[in-house]
Parts: sequence; C-alpha cells; structure tokens
Amino acid sequence: MAKNTSEIKIDVALDENKIPEKLKWTATDGGILNQDTKAMMLAVWDHKSQEALRIDLWTKDMPLDEMKIFFHQTLSGMADTFFRATNDEKMTDTMKDFCDYFAEKLELKTKKE
Repeated sequence: MAKNTSEIKIDVALDENKIPEKLKWTATDGGILNQDTKAMMLAVWDHKSQEALRIDLWTKDMPLDEMKIFFHQTLSGMADTFFRATNDEKMTDTMKDFCDYFAEKLELKTKKE
C-alpha cells in the first residue's frame, strides 16, 4: 500500500444548461491552488475493460485560436510521453511529423515566428 498520496482537484462551474463557465484546478504538491484554466483533457486507463476513459472540458469562452494551440501542444506532448513510455523512436517521429503537419495546416508556425 502506498505510504503517500497526492490529490489533483478539478472544480467545474456550470451554467443553467450545464455548460462549463469556469474551470479551476488544484495540485498542492505542484504548488497550484485554484488556478483558472479554459480547457482540460484527462485520460485514464481502465485495465479491466482495456480502454481509455476521457474527460474533455472547455469553457464556453475558450477562444478558438487558443483551442487550436492547446490541441497542438497536447498532441506534441503526447508524442513525447509516448517515447518516454515505449522508447519507440520510429513511431514518435511519425507522431511529431503529424504534429508539424497539424501546425502547418492551422498556420500555427507563422503565429509563433
């Protein structure tokens, strides 16, 4: 049994139609306390059913241009995580190529430069 535990908390304020208006998260071990955010994605692995379970939330005022950047950074981060988890360099390179293609099609590269 684990001797230490850590908690990550997500608070979702909903409007009358149950659409997220505000998102806040806390991770005290990371020094984060009720930090505002506009979007989040959470995936957990259910080993019994062998499937990923996901929660994707964003506030109704999340700007579209920021959502595109969020997706690009999330996909890029997943490629890095995939490599750390599997050490599969060939597939990681393929994933990164897709991330470059994604950014190019959304014209994200020109915004950063």
